[in-house]
Amino acid sequence: MPWFEITLFGALCAIAWFWVDAIRAREAGIDAVRSACEREGVQLLDDTVAMRRLRTGRNDSGHLVLRRVYEFEYSGSGDDRRKGSVVLLGKQVVMMDVAKASQRTLQIVID
Repeated sequence: MPWFEITLFGALCAIAWFWVDAIRAREAGIDAVRSACEREGVQLLDDTVAMRRLRTGRNDSGHLVLRRVYEFEYSGSGDDRRKGSVVLLGKQVVMMDVAKASQRTLQIVID
């Protein structure tokens, strides 16, 4: 098999892996955000998160993983829109920023 086809096949496999991994990480972020919004008594708007940043990072074991920062919008009263964020290392949520309905900011750091 010529090198061009091998390289192309490898690139397509890497793109497919990245796409599937991104979907799984996004779903983990949405689940964490839904739970936090429910717990804090606020409403998650649009029922989704949007990627803000993508970098590499190290997990607790020292392995190189993708660090994703997602933003989302929520409402405390239904008349306002506030921004929050969730940070994932791989598929593990490590930090979330959500304000309670009483307007105080709650920052959750997960170890």
